[in-house]
Amino acid sequence: MTVQTQGRITMDEARKLYCDMPLLRLGQMADSARKTRHPQATVTFIVDRNINYTNVCINRCSFCAFYRDEHTPQAYVIDREELLQKVQETVELGGTQVLIQGGLHPGLDLSFYTGMLESIKERFQINIHGFSPPEIHYIAAMAGMTTHQTLLRLRQAGLDSIPGGGAEVLSDRVRQRISPRKINTAQWLDVMRQAHAIGMRTTATMMFGTIETIDDILQHLDAIRSLQDDTGGFTAFIPWSFQPGNSELGREVAPSTAVDYLRVLALSRLYLDNIPNIQASWVTQGVKMAQVALRFGANDFGSTMIEENVVKAAGISFKTSKDDIIRAIRAAGFRAAQRDTYYNIMYPLKKAW
Repeated sequence: MTVQTQGRITMDEARKLYCDMPLLRLGQMADSARKTRHPQATVTFIVDRNINYTNVCINRCSFCAFYRDEHTPQAYVIDREELLQKVQETVELGGTQVLIQGGLHPGLDLSFYTGMLESIKERFQINIHGFSPPEIHYIAAMAGMTTHQTLLRLRQAGLDSIPGGGAEVLSDRVRQRISPRKINTAQWLDVMRQAHAIGMRTTATMMFGTIETIDDILQHLDAIRSLQDDTGGFTAFIPWSFQPGNSELGREVAPSTAVDYLRVLALSRLYLDNIPNIQASWVTQGVKMAQVALRFGANDFGSTMIEENVVKAAGISFKTSKDDIIRAIRAAGFRAAQRDTYYNIMYPLKKAW
């Protein structure tokens, strides 16, 4: 097939690429785009920990196996001592970031969130990458504040950057079916726009493989690209496939394949021409598939993920270490480099570990 790819790819061209282009040719195109933006053949990673401060969530998304209702025996809210111990362990392992996320708990107020941030910053010099757009929107609503006011208060307390969680697919048709209680597409984008406006950097994500079509995926990618045109605030894009185990929705949809993942990843690299970094997802795909992803447009291996609970709740539990990541990157033919939250290289690693 022939697709005009000079200049910016249109949605029609992207649809043809996804549906008709042979997988390996699509991968070659994405790899070429990756080389153009990152010609040094360096693949980055970060050492961090994912801390889930509560599993209580009023959204009850059908794809989530992690959430619990407030009064069930498995429900929890992290206490301050445990939180600080987890951060201490992260620092001792060379971590430079903690990713703090949780459910939408009806019993937590703004002081809980600011207290977490302040207690961490009082003791540690570490980047706090926390609170996805649904959390920030909910915190604001509970506090009777605007999103802008809430972001300023959280930043004052110690929040440095925001993860792209809660995006799933930015199509309200899909969201109404799989997460009807969650914020809609416009609200997710508005939180990100306002965060960028006050100088906070964020990532963007996409969880595919539920009930969406290619048109829904393209709507998501186009929304991200358009906002990035306006603000330039996204540092990276991370797509991953829905993990159906132990979830309500998992009984209704078939798992995505490795081919599905690679197609979406490659298309993301080609369409998101204004997003500098595309991250492979070894947490959901495994290390071997993440290595393949490095030839399908990804230039970042993600995090060592010292702790991860949400994907694990769905029955997927891939584990790896910093040394394993470095070896995997080198085995795929790249140089490894440890980065910080903002994709600044901290430690270029020129030899095998």
